[in-house]
Amino acid sequence: MALPESVEELTIERVHEGYRSGAFTVRELVQAYLDRIVSIDQSGPTLNSIITVSDTALDDADELDKAFAGEGRLIGSLHGVPILVKDQIETAGMRTTFGSIAAGEYVPTADATVIARLRDAGAIILGKTTMPDLATSRFSTSSRSGPTGVTKNPYDLSRDPGGSSSGTGAAVAANLSLVGMGEDTGGSIRVPSSWCGLVGLKVTPALISRTGMSSLVVSQDSAGPMTRTVTDAALLLDVLAGYDPADPYTAISAIVRQEGSYATGLGEATLQGKRVGVLREEFPRADDPEEEPVGEVLRVALRQLVEAGAELVDVAIPDLAQSLDLTRLLFSQSRRDMNEFYGARPDLPIGSLDKVFSEGQYHEKLELLELIAGGPETPRGDPEYLSRILEHGRFQRQVLAIFAEHRLDVIAFPDTRLPAPTLEDVFASRWTDFNYPTNTLIASQLHFPAISVPAGFTRSGLPVGLELMAVPYDEARLLNIARGVEKATDARRPPRPWVETASTIPSRPEYDHSPDPSAKLHEER
Repeated sequence: MALPESVEELTIERVHEGYRSGAFTVRELVQAYLDRIVSIDQSGPTLNSIITVSDTALDDADELDKAFAGEGRLIGSLHGVPILVKDQIETAGMRTTFGSIAAGEYVPTADATVIARLRDAGAIILGKTTMPDLATSRFSTSSRSGPTGVTKNPYDLSRDPGGSSSGTGAAVAANLSLVGMGEDTGGSIRVPSSWCGLVGLKVTPALISRTGMSSLVVSQDSAGPMTRTVTDAALLLDVLAGYDPADPYTAISAIVRQEGSYATGLGEATLQGKRVGVLREEFPRADDPEEEPVGEVLRVALRQLVEAGAELVDVAIPDLAQSLDLTRLLFSQSRRDMNEFYGARPDLPIGSLDKVFSEGQYHEKLELLELIAGGPETPRGDPEYLSRILEHGRFQRQVLAIFAEHRLDVIAFPDTRLPAPTLEDVFASRWTDFNYPTNTLIASQLHFPAISVPAGFTRSGLPVGLELMAVPYDEARLLNIARGVEKATDARRPPRPWVETASTIPSRPEYDHSPDPSAKLHEER
C-alpha cells in the first residue's frame, strides 16, 4: 500500500494490517494526513475544518513505530490511529478554544478523560476541529473559523457541513484523518454526519465520560465517534465507554455491563428478521419540492433495507412536537451548566457565557447563544422546570411502550428532512436553529442512543443520512443494525478529489455520480 496516494477511505483494520505487514509506518500515515490538511484544508478548497494542528503528532508517531519495532506487536487497540477531535474537548499541551475568540490561546494542563483513553489505546491526536462558539449552533458559523467564519461542506463548497461538530464532519469526510471525535447534545454529531456522508454515534448520555468537555446541557451532553464506517465507530466506542469517577453520571456503566467488544460480530451483521420502526410523520413531504430530494433517497434506502431482510413497521409518536417542546431543557439549564464549566477554569479567558455575551465576543449568527444567555441563571428560575423533568419520564415511557408493543429493534427516521443548506441561506437567516427541519432532538431529549448512517445521495450529489434510534444502553444492538444498514445501502462515497494546485475555489465542485448505489434505482423509477 503506497502513501499518501491510497490514504483515502482507510479503516482502522486496514491501517493495522499495513503496520503489521510493514507496508507503511505510523509516521508515514501521519505525514500523509498532515499533507492533506495543508493541501485541502489550508489551501486548495480551503475547507477551514481544523483550528489547531498538533506539533507533536510526528514525534508521537515515531514513539509508536519504535515500540512496534522493539516488541513486534501493536501497542493498544488504536495503535497509530490518527484522530481529529472537536475543539470542545480539552487536550493537554494543545490549544483548546471551544470555537470562541474569547478563549484566547488557552492550553489545558490536563487531558479530558476521553483524550486520555484515546492516547492510552495508542491513538494520535492529529489536531482540533472547528465548531461554532461554545457549541451553540447546528450550523458552522464561528468566531474562531478564520476570516470566513464558516467551515465548508466538502461535497459542495457553497454549503454548510452542519454543527456543532462541523469541523470533524468536514475533515473526516474529506479524509483528513482516519477517524474523528464530536459531541452531541441535540444533534451535533448526527447532523454533520448526515450532511457529510459519515457514521455518527450519539450514545446514551454518560456512557462516555464528559470530564474535560464543555457543557451545554449536562444531562444530554454526549461525546462520540464520527467515522466513515460503523466498525470504526464501534472500535472507538470500545475505548471511550466506561466509568469515570470524575463524571458521576457515568455510574450508568454499572447498568450497561457490556461484555466484549462492540465491534464483535459486525462483520456478519445482517438485517434479516430485524424489526425497524419507521416514523413516517418525520419523513420528508412528497409535495414539498425542497424536501423531496431527501425523500427520494430515503425511499430507495428503505427498499434496500427490505431487500436485505428487514421488517419495516410504521409507527407514530402521538403529540411528538408537544413532547419535544415540554422536555426541552436548553433554555432552562444551559446558562448554569455553561457558566459552571467555564467558571471552573481560572486560566481560561472565556470566564462565563455571561461574559462572552455581554462583551459581544461571538459570531453574529448565533441566535441560540443569545437566547441561552437571556435565560434563567439557574433551572429553578424557569417556572416550568419541574414540569419538564416530569414530562421527560412520561415521554420516555411512551416511546419505550412503542418499542415493546411492536417488538422493535430500532426506530428509523431522517436526521434532517432537507440536505445541507447553502451558507448564503444560513447567513441570510432563511434557515436558523429554530426552523430547519431536523429530527435529532427526538433521541436527545429521550436520552436514547442514536446513530446516523449514510443512506445515499440526492441527484445533485448531497449526502443523506438515516438515523436509527434504540432504547437506552442498547448500543451493541444499535451498532449491529447500523452495520446491516451500511451493507444494504453501501452509500458512503468520498468527495471527488480537488485539484490541489487550483488558484481559485469553484462555486461548487463537480461530482462523479457513477458509484452512487441509488443511481441505478433512480433510473428504474
